[in-house]
Amino acid sequence: MIEVRPGGRRRIDRVLSPDYVGDVEQRGLDEVRELRDEAAQEETDLSYLRRMLHARIDIVRAEQRRRDENGSATVVEELVGILSDNAVGPASGSGRYQTMEPSRAESHRRHVEALVSDVDLSDVMSLSGEKLDATLRAFESEEESVSGRRKQVQTVVDRLNEEIARRYREGVASVDELLAAERDGQ
Repeated sequence: MIEVRPGGRRRIDRVLSPDYVGDVEQRGLDEVRELRDEAAQEETDLSYLRRMLHARIDIVRAEQRRRDENGSATVVEELVGILSDNAVGPASGSGRYQTMEPSRAESHRRHVEALVSDVDLSDVMSLSGEKLDATLRAFESEEESVSGRRKQVQTVVDRLNEEIARRYREGVASVDELLAAERDGQ
């Protein structure tokens, strides 16, 4: 489970702190953009972690299905199909187009592997039915936790985007100033 620690130093602790957007109207536009970008990076990382969990859930479910149907093909032989099913199916959740890359991919991979540290998903056929069920429950529980945190972070990103849009709409910020700043920064 992803826990948020009040006063913690991790990015998720900062982004989900109540004071992160508490006085956003009084902050400078550049600072609001920096906050939004930091929160968006956290959303990207949580989305990546969620996708990793979905892949593992799909692998475990595929092995359960293979057993129920007395299938002969191994999960490894079916891996491309297993992992591509969600890629071509209808989208679910509140996914958004993201231009950022995950910043902590290796850390997320280790986190997912540690959830069920004694399970080697490259050999799910050797797991007992009970172990397979327990593994699925662990991954689903973590996915639920990550999805919940991701929704909270998306609310923060939305709030910051709303503040930026309000400033442009009310004339407090100017597109001309933004373009000039971008030109100067290049």
